[in-house]
Amino acid sequence: MTKRKGLDRREFVTTAGTAALAAALGPTILIRRAQKTLKIIQWSHFVPAYDVWFDRYAKDWGTAKGVEVTVDHIALADLTTRANAEVAAQQGHDLFQFLSPPGAFEPQVLDMADVVRDAERQNGPLIDLCKRSTYNPVTRKWFGFSDNYVPDPGDYLKSIWTEVGMPNGPVTWEDLVTAAPQIKAKHPEIQIPIGIGMSQELDSNMAARAMLWSFDGSIQDANENVVLKSDQALEALTFGARLFKVGMTPAVFSWNAASNNQALNARQTGYILNSISAYRTAQDNKLPVADDIFFVPALKGPRGTGWASEHVMGIYAIWKFAQSPDVAKQFLLDLVAHYRDAVTGSKFYNFPSFPGSVADPGTALAQRPAAGQRWLEQATAKDPFGSNPPDKLKTINTALQWATNIGHPGPANPAESEVFDTFVLPTMFANVATGRMTAPQALDDAHQQVKRIFEKWRSKGLVAGGSGDK
Repeated sequence: MTKRKGLDRREFVTTAGTAALAAALGPTILIRRAQKTLKIIQWSHFVPAYDVWFDRYAKDWGTAKGVEVTVDHIALADLTTRANAEVAAQQGHDLFQFLSPPGAFEPQVLDMADVVRDAERQNGPLIDLCKRSTYNPVTRKWFGFSDNYVPDPGDYLKSIWTEVGMPNGPVTWEDLVTAAPQIKAKHPEIQIPIGIGMSQELDSNMAARAMLWSFDGSIQDANENVVLKSDQALEALTFGARLFKVGMTPAVFSWNAASNNQALNARQTGYILNSISAYRTAQDNKLPVADDIFFVPALKGPRGTGWASEHVMGIYAIWKFAQSPDVAKQFLLDLVAHYRDAVTGSKFYNFPSFPGSVADPGTALAQRPAAGQRWLEQATAKDPFGSNPPDKLKTINTALQWATNIGHPGPANPAESEVFDTFVLPTMFANVATGRMTAPQALDDAHQQVKRIFEKWRSKGLVAGGSGDK
C-alpha cells in the first residue's frame, strides 16, 4: 500500500498476494477483470489509532488481492472542496469517503445497490439511520455506502455539573441556560460554560440541527416539503440566542471542528456536543480531565422531544469516472466483513452500519444483528481502553434511540446535502445570536435560501415534495 499525506507525496510499493491471506480476507466476488490499483481518499480520523489500523488493513488487503492500494488522508474540512475538484477534473480517487450524506454528488456517483445487497447477505440488515442517509427514494439510487455512524452525545465535566446540582449532567436544553451562569459564577476561569459552536463547521452544523429538531422544527417534512419557517423553528432560534447570551462568547462564531474538543480538554467549557473523540484524546494524552468527562444522550426540548444528529457518518462513494470500481466495491465488502476490528481500531468512535458485522464469527445470518448488538453492549459496559468507571460509554450505545439523520424526518436528499454543505442553519443561529438579524428575519432569510436549493434539485428530478412547501 502507498500511504500519501498530500498530493506531493508518493511512495509506490508493489506487493504480491498470498493464498492464506486471501482466504482470510474472504472470496473475491466482484472483481471481474484485471484491475491492479485502488485509490482511496478519506479524512484524517479524530482518533489517530483508526488511521493506523485502516492503513495496515488496506496494505494487507492489497497484498492478498494483488492490488496496489493508495490511501490519502485529508482534513475533514477539505473533503467537499476536494470532491468538487475531482468532479470538475473527472478524475481522482476510486473510493471517496464523505462524513455527511453526499446527496449533492448523486449525479456523479455509481449506484451502490449491489454492494448494499451483498453486505446484507453477509451481515444482515443495514440500520435505517444509514439507509436514510445513503438512499434516494425518488431516484431509487444508493448514492453512497455507509460502513459506520458516530454517536453524538453531550460531553460534560461531571465535577462542574455536580457543583450546580446536576451530577448526571443536563437533561433538557433549558438545563444549559440554568446551569451556565452558575458555572460562570463558581468558575470564572471558564469563559464559555456551554461550548456549542455557531460557525461554518461540522459540529455547529450538527448542533443547529439537534436544537431545531428538539424544538420540533425541521428543514423538510417526511415528504420533502420545505417547512423550516415555523413557530417551532422560531422558538429554537430565540432559545439559541438566549443560550449564547448566558453561556457563550463570540469565540464560538469562529470555531473549527476541533475547537470544542480543545476547550473541553482545557477545562475552558463544561459541556459540548460531540463524539467521544475529545475524551479519547484526553485519555491518550493522560490528561486529568479524562476521568471527569461523562456523556448524556440528546437533550429534550420544551415538549419532551430529544433528537441529536449522528456526529459523522462514514459514507463511501465511487465516482462514475473511477478507474477501478469493481475493486473498490470488493474492498468495501471485505472491510465490512472485518468491522469488529474497525470498531476497536477506532476505540469505539466508529459504530457499525451493519450491526451483524461485529457478531462473533460463525454466527448464523439471522442471529447476526442481535449478536452484534450484544457485543457492542458488552464492550461499552466495560471499555477495553480503560475508562473510569469502566461503563462510562454505555450512553453512546443507546444512540439509535435518540440519533437521527440529516434530513430528518425525511431522507438525506441532494437538497439537504447542499443545505448542510453551505452551513445555512448555523449561520441562521449566528445571525440571531450576534444581533445581525431578528429571529423572524433570520428564519425568513434561511427559509428562502432553503426553498431555492430545494427547487433547484427538484428541477433535476432528484427531490420530491413542493406542494406542501411553506
